[in-house]
Amino acid sequence: MTLVRPPLAQVGDMIVREGPFTVAERDAIPEDGYRHELLDGVLLMSPAPRPRHQDIVRELLVLLNAAVPRELKVYSAPFDVRLVDGSVLEPDVLVTRRSDLTETGIHVPPLLAVEVHSRSTKVYDLGPKKDLLEAAGCPSYWTIDPEQPELTVWSLREGHYVETARVAAQETWTASEPFAVTITPMELLDL
Repeated sequence: MTLVRPPLAQVGDMIVREGPFTVAERDAIPEDGYRHELLDGVLLMSPAPRPRHQDIVRELLVLLNAAVPRELKVYSAPFDVRLVDGSVLEPDVLVTRRSDLTETGIHVPPLLAVEVHSRSTKVYDLGPKKDLLEAAGCPSYWTIDPEQPELTVWSLREGHYVETARVAAQETWTASEPFAVTITPMELLDL
């Protein structure tokens, strides 16, 4: 299946295609080196991340895997989070219950979703992705600015995300959700 819809916009290296796209259309796209996410019918296509981004994701995976309780699992993209509204997200890192796993990813919100920004993804990470995860009921959403590096923690309170921590590069913070883990953002970089 070839999708020939023109780009709606190009934001840095990210391509945004008009919709509405269905999950089946998104799933039929052949491997092309891009991450394909579906946000309310709009297709976002992101190229492979930069080394700094990958360093942060890898080090965060190591920290989370060392602390994760047995009933939970930690994954990194590409890994589908299929939400009921037809959106398919691929957070950079996520934590989910083992019992929520299916052959196609998860069909419920993760317990934690993490996005490491790039210049082209920041507007989506802090806009539509955050909004979709909030509406779906994802309890914790973390965003990491790799340039600082800085961690921002969003926690679901009465159905809405509230910023509960902002952790500067050299600061150390201990998460309590979805489990205890201590993070110093600067240590996520492989310098």
